[in-house]
Amino acid sequence: MNVVECIKLTKNFQDFWGRDKVRAVDNLDLVIRPGEIFGLLGPNGSGKSTTIKLLLGLLYPSSGAARVFGKPPTDTAMKSQIGFMPEESYLYRYLNAYETLDYYARLFKLDHYERRRRTDQLIEMVGLKRAGKRPVGTYSKGMARRIGLAQALINDPDLLILDEPTTGLDPVGTRQIKDVIKTLGQRGKTVILCSHLLADVEDVCDRVAIMYGGRRLALGAVNEILERRDATQMTTRQLDEKTIQKIRDVVAKAGLGDLTVQHPSDRLEDLFLRIVGKAQRENLETSGAESTSGVSEFLSAHAESGASLVGSLVDAGKTEPLPAAAEQDHVEPSEMTTESKTEVLDRLIAEEPKEAAAETPVNSPVAMPKPDEEVLQKLLQPERLGEPDPQSGDDTEVDSTNETKR
Repeated sequence: MNVVECIKLTKNFQDFWGRDKVRAVDNLDLVIRPGEIFGLLGPNGSGKSTTIKLLLGLLYPSSGAARVFGKPPTDTAMKSQIGFMPEESYLYRYLNAYETLDYYARLFKLDHYERRRRTDQLIEMVGLKRAGKRPVGTYSKGMARRIGLAQALINDPDLLILDEPTTGLDPVGTRQIKDVIKTLGQRGKTVILCSHLLADVEDVCDRVAIMYGGRRLALGAVNEILERRDATQMTTRQLDEKTIQKIRDVVAKAGLGDLTVQHPSDRLEDLFLRIVGKAQRENLETSGAESTSGVSEFLSAHAESGASLVGSLVDAGKTEPLPAAAEQDHVEPSEMTTESKTEVLDRLIAEEPKEAAAETPVNSPVAMPKPDEEVLQKLLQPERLGEPDPQSGDDTEVDSTNETKR
């Protein structure tokens, strides 16, 4: 079964009077297969974002149809199989990275242990472990994109839709995101990548579609549509001038024109990553994101087994008890807020009488602690008006007459 199907998909935006004003998507036919990394390309206003919103059920088509996992996009049953990273990451700025991912994991009804496990793995995967306790409102745009990717993966989706995932990222972060995308494709995930950075698309995508004016103008495998049949390129070891001249003569006799000779150059991205990698191996300090590799364990484990991760966890829970860490709060005690401490104290006060009542038999005497003799004597002494309390240090005299009248 195909993951995504678009059949004559069309979307018209109307003006105030209901007249068609803009045709954002025009009779789009598209098929995306399982395990495929698909690039959706085009200039601004070509209909890429509108197509994504139609696939997510955020917009309704004017005509035609779209299917995701064989169902219409409005079917809520298959929403849990989709992960979406929008072009702008809309995050709660006062939550830190752990709280942000825990919040989104709760939307998918994951238990406490699984939420904590996935959160820790994803934060380490995107290189934010050192900055995980900082509010996301203090993050740079690149760091916000990293946590946005982690949010899109928290439910272990079968279809991942990424809209401009590398915008604002440094070259290290860009390479990490591309490595994650390629690894997810190898693990059987389906990825739709929408980006203006064509070099990134060329590095990771299996097939691409180029759109313009809402219409699909080109579709095919990356290596096929980029291959130039009208030129030939050969690479060998370094040649001396005498050998090069002989080759020029052969080319000229064949009537193929001049021969262009140049030395291959390294990519700037590769050079940048080598320099940064060397700095990290030398343990140079940085307060930004860290360089990581690979994907989180729960993402790769799910793809390799081909079974539902949640189902496997449920089966495992039938034979083995959850670790003690599952019963603990993720926030360290030293880092608890005033509100959370108050809530814990209220809960303990509310539960303590119930536990005492359950342990004490009916009609049985309750053992009371022996009172302090000094405190008891103070309680039995009559109150003497007009005399200051020697322990309070208050020298203010009290008017016994006025006190008696009151």
